[in-house]
Amino acid sequence: MHMAIPRIGIGMDSSVVPLRHGGLSLVQTTDFFYPLVDDPYMMGKIACANVLSDLYAMGVVDCDNMLMLLGVSTKMTEKERDVVVPLIMRGFKDSALEAGTSVTGGQTVVNPWCTIGGVASTVCQPNEYIVPDNAVVGDVLVLTKPLGTQVAVNAHQWLDLPERWNRIKLVVSEDDVRKAYQRAMDSMARLNRIAARLMHKYNAHGATDVTGFGLLGHAQNLAKHQKNEVSFVIHNLPVIAKMAAVAKACGNMFQLLQGHSAETSGGLLICLPREQAAAYCKDIEKQEGYQAWIIGIVEKGNRTARIIDKPRVIEVPAKEKDGELW
Repeated sequence: MHMAIPRIGIGMDSSVVPLRHGGLSLVQTTDFFYPLVDDPYMMGKIACANVLSDLYAMGVVDCDNMLMLLGVSTKMTEKERDVVVPLIMRGFKDSALEAGTSVTGGQTVVNPWCTIGGVASTVCQPNEYIVPDNAVVGDVLVLTKPLGTQVAVNAHQWLDLPERWNRIKLVVSEDDVRKAYQRAMDSMARLNRIAARLMHKYNAHGATDVTGFGLLGHAQNLAKHQKNEVSFVIHNLPVIAKMAAVAKACGNMFQLLQGHSAETSGGLLICLPREQAAAYCKDIEKQEGYQAWIIGIVEKGNRTARIIDKPRVIEVPAKEKDGELW
């Protein structure tokens, strides 16, 4: 009997390999990048959350094992190395523990640039992962973290660069920028684990995580791999407070409102049945204390994604609360 090879593979956030052992698959992903925040401990947490995010995008809730990949910069003094490296490693390890997994190995090298990342692996039964190709007309698109991490991180660096700061200080205060940076760090370090768990409860038809290619890049990739003839239309853009104004003040440098601004460890973009989406968002807020948003729809089309001409920007959070990030 000729067995059809499952149409799983490129186009997904993780690799899914059927194992020799009855009915199980190995789901595996890897990622690494350069530091983008100045707190080494938070950088470790963000790196780990970012690696795990690709598992969560497949609806995989439990990670069996992690490896850490660390490049230690040759430009660091010995003192800097002795302080920074253990902090990065601790952040990575703490995030793994929060995810219910542990780091059992990896590789460290010296390198001109500092890099941090890892590998996450899980052995799954077929019902434990969600193949991201089942969107149907009438589904809605939900996003579980606000956009604007790249803008926030850059604006924070510009506090020390007068010629850059002068371009944006008309639209934001120093305090706004520091707060946006704190929010971005908090968001990037947050696991997409609960978002992934709820995908099963609310019958998600597929998802991806929003990272380096920006919201639109990842939406297009998800649309391209759908079984049905559908397209995605995005109407709403939830953005870390004040960052849309900063992006506008920089001309089109970030292309945030066009959906091209890179995100780091962003949220999940999920196709959900219309009647389940509001409940999904409510449930995530109840369990996590963080918002999720319905940002668009799935309509009949030829597997493309677009953002409407004048999308609605949702400032996140809508109102400032004293002493609270969100």
